[in-house]
Amino acid sequence: MSLHLLTLPISLIIDRFIGEPRGYHPLVAYGVLVDRIEAMMNRGPEKISKGAIAWIIAVLPIVVLVWLLDSLIGGWWLSILFGWLAIGWHSLRQHGTWVVKALQNNDIDEARQKISWLVSRDTSQLSSSDISKAGIESILENGSDAIFAPLFWLAVGGAPAVVAYRLCNTLDAMWGYRNERYEQFGKFSARVDDLLNIIPARLTAFTYGLVGNFKASMQSWRAQAGQWYSPNAGVVMAAGAGALGISLGGDAVYHGKSKRRPTLGNGKEPQVNDLSAALKLVDRSVYLWAIIALLFGAISFL
Repeated sequence: MSLHLLTLPISLIIDRFIGEPRGYHPLVAYGVLVDRIEAMMNRGPEKISKGAIAWIIAVLPIVVLVWLLDSLIGGWWLSILFGWLAIGWHSLRQHGTWVVKALQNNDIDEARQKISWLVSRDTSQLSSSDISKAGIESILENGSDAIFAPLFWLAVGGAPAVVAYRLCNTLDAMWGYRNERYEQFGKFSARVDDLLNIIPARLTAFTYGLVGNFKASMQSWRAQAGQWYSPNAGVVMAAGAGALGISLGGDAVYHGKSKRRPTLGNGKEPQVNDLSAALKLVDRSVYLWAIIALLFGAISFL
């Protein structure tokens, strides 16, 4: 555990200054594989069980291979390598900054295009405030999914654990939709992802409170998180909204249909400066986790 803790800040530094691998990310190849598995198995009756079998095919062989590598030739370098590949801090900051700059330049069309890379809702009619709100929701939620959850599993189990988490989270992102095609087939993947995020999401929410408005963050968490349709996203976004002193949620259009969503937080409607503040909130949270990992990792060697 102590060894794994010390790999967290190193993986973060590599991601922050280098970003994702140039040219071709391994998850792109994994996405192609997953699409082929889904095309072969997502048909006919008993889609829930077929989805579970597809999950086993898509996850277990790779995790076992990484576990074997870790057992035979592993060490710091393997945990650092897969930690870097699993963490999306640089990418999240980059995408969020693109939206901020477009809004600051009053280029609403550019902002709508850039925010469409972060969210799945219809962005063609969003106002500047709507874009800021959508961006903040994505940054807060993806901060948990793409930064803090990988860091948590890296600390818990090194390379095999962080690879397992990232693969499961990718499957949820690809198969976890509540529509006719994926409702049944992706149910198992979605439930596994929910399970793996229970602890990381709550640690993320607590961290947002620590580096923001703690009292408002905890109040929003207690009062509003259970109203959200996702058990983990609701916790993270409610706490984040409280920490930032803004309101999130509300109705939004997804795939041409309006979706009713509760309000999270208890403050003003977000503006572009609040989107910048959300990026800084995530940054401060990352720094806090890195410091804690260094401290506990170093103490364990004393």
